[in-house]
Amino acid sequence: MNKFFIMVGHTFMNRVKTKSFLITTLITLILITALSNIQTIIETFSGEDEAKKVALISDNDEWSSTLVEMVSVNDAFTLERVDQSLEEAKQAVKEGTYESVVKITAGEDGLPKADYYAEQIASTENSEPIKQALQQIKVEIATEEAGVDQATLQQISSPVTFNTIALEESAKSEAELAQTRGLVYVMLFLLYMSVIMYGSMIATEVATEKSSRVMEILISSVSPVSQMFAKIIGIALVGILQFSLILLVGYLGIQQGGGGSMMEGFGLSNIQGSVIAYAVLFFILGYMLYATLAATLGSLVSRLEDAQQMISPMIYLILAAFFISIFGLNAPDSTFITVTSYIPFFSPLIMFLRVGMLDIPVWEVILSVGVLVGSIALLAWFGARVYSGGVLLYGKSSSFKDIKKAIQLSKKEG
Repeated sequence: MNKFFIMVGHTFMNRVKTKSFLITTLITLILITALSNIQTIIETFSGEDEAKKVALISDNDEWSSTLVEMVSVNDAFTLERVDQSLEEAKQAVKEGTYESVVKITAGEDGLPKADYYAEQIASTENSEPIKQALQQIKVEIATEEAGVDQATLQQISSPVTFNTIALEESAKSEAELAQTRGLVYVMLFLLYMSVIMYGSMIATEVATEKSSRVMEILISSVSPVSQMFAKIIGIALVGILQFSLILLVGYLGIQQGGGGSMMEGFGLSNIQGSVIAYAVLFFILGYMLYATLAATLGSLVSRLEDAQQMISPMIYLILAAFFISIFGLNAPDSTFITVTSYIPFFSPLIMFLRVGMLDIPVWEVILSVGVLVGSIALLAWFGARVYSGGVLLYGKSSSFKDIKKAIQLSKKEG
């Protein structure tokens, strides 16, 4: 057991000290800090610049005054009526006096229409509010000419009242569904990233040791099974360290930047403890399943360039689980989602989605967890046999036919 923990510590320190880990973690932390304080950074660099001015040309005083009043609530720019020709206003835009110019005229139907001129029209920051305000003015004029009063117009344009009410007392409310949806998004990306990053890390760790012939020394003192699980746990500790730093810096950055509204936008401001507990459970089980598979596949190769090719089927599995889960966010009670939630390689994400979004019987969760744990145990047993023989395979090897050779070698070793 002492040798096992030594190997866990060696795997952990070996990865933590690498330049790639330090640089990647540092860049990620800087990006998260910048994103969580993006509003403060923008305000710092923008300074106290005066609001941009947009020139307004129109012969209709009523339209102009109404438009200026409606757009005045916008802080990005001010709309200023000018007594100039269109050519003079265009020249003022080129000289920088105005950001842009808008000319309002009456169309053939007598309703307002506008032409908007600016140096660049890629940004709609100024033009869109003017367009919306002018649209509202047009509707008011048209309805007034048709004899429709303002009260009737407001009733027509107001959104319909539509409440969704669950008949089951235990069914989740809209707020709870929004919270779970946000947490599901977070878990999807965390598990996806952990499998991509740390699964590849486990596979390359084994390939590196084999390529340097360290494996021949290791297998004489530590059993291959201990080696496999030492690598899985060692890399898991690396992941815990990295994700803990990312979550801590992200949380502190959001709090410092007043990001409560950001948390509410993702539905993460008030999450139930049971949902978090399920997220942790399925995340750990999902990692163990894919990590065991990565270690098994990594033992079949002896060159770093072959490791990525060998674990590509595992990447496809997590990608499939990812996209099925995205679909399931809008239809969590569909038969397809229900069936796939019991498939071991999909259940860490999809069963968690169902637990969070629906009120399902406890026995379904227990059954899914049981199938997942049983699959991990079976894969660990099979992976240990492949690993114990695979670490003795050298040369160019990137075919699944080598699994048979690895099992035969493990029998000889046994």
